[in-house]
Amino acid sequence: MAGRSKKVAKPVNRRARSAPAISYDQWARRTLVADTDLAAEYLREVLERSDTPEELLLGLRRIAEAQGMSRVAEAAGLSRESLYRSLSAAGNPRLSTLVAVLRVAGLKLSVRPAA
Repeated sequence: MAGRSKKVAKPVNRRARSAPAISYDQWARRTLVADTDLAAEYLREVLERSDTPEELLLGLRRIAEAQGMSRVAEAAGLSRESLYRSLSAAGNPRLSTLVAVLRVAGLKLSVRPAA
């Protein structure tokens, strides 16, 4: 059997099945609702880096979406639609709305001197 060559086994492609990809917004909602410290740091960064109030409103909206807009709207005494409008880039929410969003997320408003 000198003329026969050995058969070489082909490598088996066993691709691991990974979880389906999710959008950044989905990931952010899951993460922000699960970790209050991360939600606080997220808003701190938004405040530190933002040039406009609209960016803060959109950051608060992301926090509210993570907590559940219906739940946050009820805590703020608003309809869900009103909360969406208040936390849009064109929104102009009352302070009580902002405080309610933060409270539901386990956060509170504070002020410190500008450095």
